[in-house]
Amino acid sequence: MRPSAPTPGTQPWFPLDERPACCVPKPFIDVEQLSLHYGQKPAFHNVTLSINQGCITALAGPSGCGKTSFLTSLNRLTDLIPGCRLSGRIHLDGLNVLDSHTDVIHLRRRVGMIFQKPNPFPLSIRKNLEFPLREHGLRDREQIAITIETGLRDVGLWDEVKDRLNSPALALSGGQQQRLCMARALMLSPEVLLMDEPCSALDPLSSGVVEDLIVGLRGRYTVLIVTHNLAQARRIADYAALFWIQNGAGQLIEAGTAKQIFEAPREPLTTAYVSGMRG
Repeated sequence: MRPSAPTPGTQPWFPLDERPACCVPKPFIDVEQLSLHYGQKPAFHNVTLSINQGCITALAGPSGCGKTSFLTSLNRLTDLIPGCRLSGRIHLDGLNVLDSHTDVIHLRRRVGMIFQKPNPFPLSIRKNLEFPLREHGLRDREQIAITIETGLRDVGLWDEVKDRLNSPALALSGGQQQRLCMARALMLSPEVLLMDEPCSALDPLSSGVVEDLIVGLRGRYTVLIVTHNLAQARRIADYAALFWIQNGAGQLIEAGTAKQIFEAPREPLTTAYVSGMRG
């Protein structure tokens, strides 16, 4: 039996054979008419986008079109940049993210971030993972040990490092460092993971390992990943959104299921980009 069409104003309905594998669409993050400026320079303008719970959404487009700025606005890392201004609305499961009364520390606990270049602290593997737990008040050693093991197992790193947890994290390979950073982001049990080109600094083998791990997060976390690798986006994403520069600012050109974006794009610019004619 096929589902009925949605009521007006809800997420678009997709036939069963086109629905992403993650879930029935259920918006978890709603962005409405969001714009960001660095001083007088616009990074992106008037973006409206819904992000579905438990799914992987890829943000694609050429360099400089506002993808990373959009990503960092979702947990207000943009607050740390002097002269940065946000306008519009972001709601995370009912929370008004941009409200002046929103607890930003709690927000960033719910919305973790993984950066383009692996950035482990110059500490031991163990202390890299202990740090966020202790910063948020966890003191029980047994619970800390259990949480660390669980996080390392979740990123497939436990068997590789369990006998050298006191060794420097910077001695790990690039791929291992990125997986350690993923484990560190998971320490606080976030609901959302923001990933800014997490594979771009890695060799193809390490990139494949991290890509598989991202796929394994589907259903447990809501994942947004910025990527220039269209083949990667097509392999791992349930949904995709294309950004572009128009009139000097990033714009959202088209968003939909990954299947629709890559196989039946509606906008000519999307067609040109995914076919390799532009970008």
